[in-house]
Amino acid sequence: MSYEDRIRQKRVGMSKSFAKLADYLLDSYVEAAFMTATELAHVLKLDAATVVRFSQHLGYDGFPGLQNEIRDRVRADLLTRPRQAENAASVPGIVADSMQQLALAIEQTRISLDTDQVDKLVEQIGQARRIIILAEGPAQAAAYNLVHLLEPGGIRVYIARQGVTDLAQTIYTATTQDLLIAIEVTGDLPYLGRALVAAKERSITTSAIVGAPAHGSAQVADIVLAARAHPSLEVRMVTVNAIVYVLAQAVRWRYSDRFSGAQQVITELSNFIQKNVR
Repeated sequence: MSYEDRIRQKRVGMSKSFAKLADYLLDSYVEAAFMTATELAHVLKLDAATVVRFSQHLGYDGFPGLQNEIRDRVRADLLTRPRQAENAASVPGIVADSMQQLALAIEQTRISLDTDQVDKLVEQIGQARRIIILAEGPAQAAAYNLVHLLEPGGIRVYIARQGVTDLAQTIYTATTQDLLIAIEVTGDLPYLGRALVAAKERSITTSAIVGAPAHGSAQVADIVLAARAHPSLEVRMVTVNAIVYVLAQAVRWRYSDRFSGAQQVITELSNFIQKNVR
């Protein structure tokens, strides 16, 4: 059984200090592979004895035994898996090829993404009374990600329902102080573009985040952030999510005062809500 399996098997019910160690070893195992027990304890603001007890809790004699397995994992990452990936007709080969495709698509999108349009959309987000997202089915994940990333800044973000009547109602109730953002991955939902046209006729600012420049909403929106076109729907989903991340980071930078201290307060509220809940 690997150290990761042991951690996951015993993760439920761990003390806070053990859980802190467990999460760090799962998330940052490369760094942990080169630390002593004392150094690891210092990073996590624990004592070295806790690291030893944690290792024993997992079934090792001490931290060196646990660390040896972590180092084996790092060696596999750097040496074994790259050799396995040379065989295209294998799981490691497919993993490597898929990751390379995604990396290339994101790099191409980085090169082609119009930063002037990003700047304009950031400005509109900062000025809008509320943000209303119109998202097709495969773009729902990107829509929820945008909500998650912007809300801590006190930015009011809503996702409209997808039905035609629902979109019509959304546009009817929107005002010129609102901003509509269409998120489109497939380009197969023609009425998203028509919805933006209707919004523009009511003097509502519109924007589109799309998986390809030729998508319908990109043809009519005031502001367009487009990924480089790719034949794979799954790859376009990733590049659209990448644009959402970039946009949110730009918003957080421009309006850093709005986000200042938000995560700490959210964490405190989460702890309060969970307190004494079994």
